[in-house]
Amino acid sequence: MDTKTGFFERVYEVVRLIPEGRVTSYGAIAKYLGTAGSARMVGWAMNSSHTKDVPAHRVVNRKGILTGKHHFDGTNLMQQLLENEGIVVIDNQIQEFDRFFWDPNHELST
Repeated sequence: MDTKTGFFERVYEVVRLIPEGRVTSYGAIAKYLGTAGSARMVGWAMNSSHTKDVPAHRVVNRKGILTGKHHFDGTNLMQQLLENEGIVVIDNQIQEFDRFFWDPNHELST
């Protein structure tokens, strides 16, 4: 397994742990994995995840904006998936982002 593939799989493992109705950020995942400067790589992993049973719709930018929405089939699929989980999205931004934010650094700490 090459380094990129290994990193992507580690990202997918974290994303699969995000509970329904919660969201996290690319940067929070990168920090949890010990690669704080690699939020963009987490985004690339999410772009490649659509055939891997990964709830990529639950990963947004640090301000709660649906920056990855153009990688989903359909115009508003990412938003629809989040809204199906009870999250309100207005103008591509999650409302009450702090309330729904799931931080793997706190939630998965041992």
